[in-house]
Amino acid sequence: MNLLALSGSLRARSSNGAVLRSALTFWDGPATTADIGALPHFNPDLDGEGATPPAPVAALRTAAASADALLVVSPEYAHGVPGVLKNALDWLISSGECVGKPVAVITASPSPSGGDHANAQLREVLRMVSGEVVTAACREIPAVGPKIDPATERVTDEATHADLGAAMAQLAAAAAAFTTP
Repeated sequence: MNLLALSGSLRARSSNGAVLRSALTFWDGPATTADIGALPHFNPDLDGEGATPPAPVAALRTAAASADALLVVSPEYAHGVPGVLKNALDWLISSGECVGKPVAVITASPSPSGGDHANAQLREVLRMVSGEVVTAACREIPAVGPKIDPATERVTDEATHADLGAAMAQLAAAAAAFTTP
């Protein structure tokens, strides 16, 4: 089963990147992390009928089309979804690659809320792109900083690591059901 992962943070040493990398260790199959920083700003004029989408958009859509499931890991900025991630999802709304595919949303934040506002917004946007949000695979990770080893850039907090494993198992089960005829 193929997994497409999207990170809402472009920072090289992002705590959300560490969460994503840690979650991917539980995925038994190929996984691709999309380069959403290369996408142009969403503009329907670049994607109208008969138009060829920009190369980074085509690459994202191809990766989404070949995925059996999607994993979205994101911080929360100003109680919302980071613009770069919303931009990537906007490029997927009208193209249909995510229809019916299982999706997990994990937000991690230094705050005690764990990015709950962004998590709720992402779930709503992903439902709009017709993804099947797997509630049992969604997580909010509060106070993420001390749960990550900066040297390995991985989650080292045992409870959080185990919870990521449980989330990924739920996503894998949903993906297996999705791909079974």
